[in-house]
Amino acid sequence: MKGTYIHPLPIRIWHWINAFIVIVLIITGIQLRMPYISIFESYRTVILIHKYFGYAMTASFLFWFFYYLITSGFKKHYLLKINDIKAIPDQAKYYMYGIFKGKENPHTPSEDNKFNPLQKIAYATIMLIISPVIIFTGILFSDILYFFIWINAIGGLRVLDAIHVISAYIFVFYLIVHLYMSTLGKKIYSHTKSR
Repeated sequence: MKGTYIHPLPIRIWHWINAFIVIVLIITGIQLRMPYISIFESYRTVILIHKYFGYAMTASFLFWFFYYLITSGFKKHYLLKINDIKAIPDQAKYYMYGIFKGKENPHTPSEDNKFNPLQKIAYATIMLIISPVIIFTGILFSDILYFFIWINAIGGLRVLDAIHVISAYIFVFYLIVHLYMSTLGKKIYSHTKSR
């Protein structure tokens, strides 16, 4: 049976480009936090790679944001409706134990209703709160002298660093769960192949 594409081609391409950008940012971010882990030889090179891939993530995020804004995707796919709120308990039960007993997923994705309510909450949180925080704090880090007034308004470099790193840790935790959940189709590759 042929897979059904519920995400349009521009979003599927964006997803894999964004995944590559995020992986590079995670690898360079690890070395920036722990310089004794030598992934790249030059620390300065790591800083530049992280900075320019941060700019790439900004461009990627803006593409995603404006694509969904123009196509009314936010309302269609991310906004919780009354039926979504009612479906949260059943979806949570499915994820907690139903999935491990071979029960049927209470949500059937379609082109008009891609995400179940818990996915909507997770994706909206990551894409509309966590990602913008990472991007904004990263931009401030990109030129500390230029953004000195903004950095001081936030509380200084330590506060900026804490916000950036905690947001990144939340994103990485989400990414681990996202990757795990993507393997829970009928076959391990079903969700990535068909969607």
